[in-house]
Amino acid sequence: MFGAALAALLAGGAVARAETVAIVGGTVYPVAGPKIANGTVVIHDSRIVAVGANVRPPAGARIIDARGKIVTPGLFNAYTQLGLDEIGAERSTHNDRAHDVVAADFRAWEGVFSRSAYIAATREDGITSVGVMPSGRFVAGQGAVLDLTDGVASEMLRRGPVGMVATVETNGFNGGDQDEATDEETAGPGGDVPPPASRAEAFAQLREVLDDARWYAAHRARYDAGASRALGASRAALEAMIPVTQGRQPLLLSANRVDDVDAAIRLAREENVRVVIVGGEEAWELAPRLAAAHVAVLAGAMNNIPQTFDMLAARQDNVTLLRRAGVQVALVGNGGGDEQVFNARNIRYEAGNAVAYGLSHDEALRAVTLGPATIFGVADHVGTLAPGMDANVVVWSGDPFEFSTNAEHVFVRGREYRDRSRQDELVDRYRHLPRKNN
Repeated sequence: MFGAALAALLAGGAVARAETVAIVGGTVYPVAGPKIANGTVVIHDSRIVAVGANVRPPAGARIIDARGKIVTPGLFNAYTQLGLDEIGAERSTHNDRAHDVVAADFRAWEGVFSRSAYIAATREDGITSVGVMPSGRFVAGQGAVLDLTDGVASEMLRRGPVGMVATVETNGFNGGDQDEATDEETAGPGGDVPPPASRAEAFAQLREVLDDARWYAAHRARYDAGASRALGASRAALEAMIPVTQGRQPLLLSANRVDDVDAAIRLAREENVRVVIVGGEEAWELAPRLAAAHVAVLAGAMNNIPQTFDMLAARQDNVTLLRRAGVQVALVGNGGGDEQVFNARNIRYEAGNAVAYGLSHDEALRAVTLGPATIFGVADHVGTLAPGMDANVVVWSGDPFEFSTNAEHVFVRGREYRDRSRQDELVDRYRHLPRKNN
C-alpha cells in the first residue's frame, strides 16, 4: 500500500530527493477515525502517504521512535491576529483599516508580518495552522488561514479569504466610544456614514450592506454610468461582499449576548447567508436552534466571569452544550490573556479546559483540528492524519492538553521545525544564575 501511494505522489511532481519520515510506535489520533495503538505515520515530502497499525516504514526513511507518545494532526487555532498585531502599544504594527466603517475589501493576510516573533513560539507548542482575522471596524474585512511555515506571507497562505469579519457589539469597533473617536475614525466610505451606535442599528446596517452588494452585482453597468442609487460602501467593499451574499463565504459575526445570537440566526435565515458566531458566550442557551440553522460557533472554555453585561450567562461548558446539541464548533481563546497574538499557542489548554467541563477528549481534539478546518473549507488538506493530506503532524510527549506535555516533533507541510523562541532563550539565560558573593 505504501509503495503505491509513494509512487503516485512522485508521479504527481514531488521532488525525488525529498525526505521520507516514519513516525513509529506511537498512539496515533487521526481525528477522522478511531485512535491507533502502536501506529505508524509516514511522511514523504510535504504529504502524509500512509497511516495505520500495520504500516512498514519504507527503506531509507528517517525513523522517529514515538513509543509511549501521542501523534496528532497539527493544532489549528481558528481565530487569531498572529502576524497582524505585533506590539500592542505601537499603532504602526496593527493591521486594521484606518477609515472605512465597511472595510469588506480589506484582506488581512496581505499585511501579515511573516517574521513575527510570535510565530516560532506558537509553532513550538504544536500549532501548525491559524486563522488570521482583521479587527477594529464594523465590517473589518476578510480573514485567511495560514500554515506556520517559513517564508513570506503568500507562501504561508493556505486559503484566503475564508470569511468576512463583522461585529454587532458596539464596543467591538472604533466608534464604540464616540466621545474619544476622531471625525476621521467615525467617518464612513464617503465621510458621512458613522458606525452603528446600537445593536439594532448594526443589524440594520448589515442588511443594508448585503442588499447594496446584491444591487451592485446586478447593476454594475448602471453603477459605472453614474446612474446608481446611493450605496453605503465603496465599490471595492461591495465587490468583496458578493461572495457572502451568494453563500460562498461565511459572515464571521462577533456576538456574545443571547439576543445577538438569536438575531444572527434570523439574519442567516432571512438573508440566506452563512453565519459563523465568534465568541458566543451565551450561545449555549440557543444550542438546538444553532444546530438546526447550521450556524457554527467559535468559542472558548477558559472564562465564565462576565466581563460585560453581554456575558452574564457565560459558562465554561458552553462548547460542551453546543456539541451535545449538534452544533459545529471550533475552540478559540476567551480567557482575556492575549490569546489572539502572544498566547495563540495556548489553544491546547483551552481544549483541556473544555474536557474538564464535560467535552470528550476526542471532541476537544476535533475542535482544534478538523473542526476549524471544516468551518473554513480546508479540511481536504489539514485537520486529520490520512494519506494524501498535507503533513502537519505533531509528536507529543504525552496528552497534548496537559501542561506538562511538550511538542517533541512539529512538522508543517512535511518539514520538521526545531524552533528556539525568545522564551527558550530567556530560560537558558536564567537557568543557572551565578552565585552571589556575601
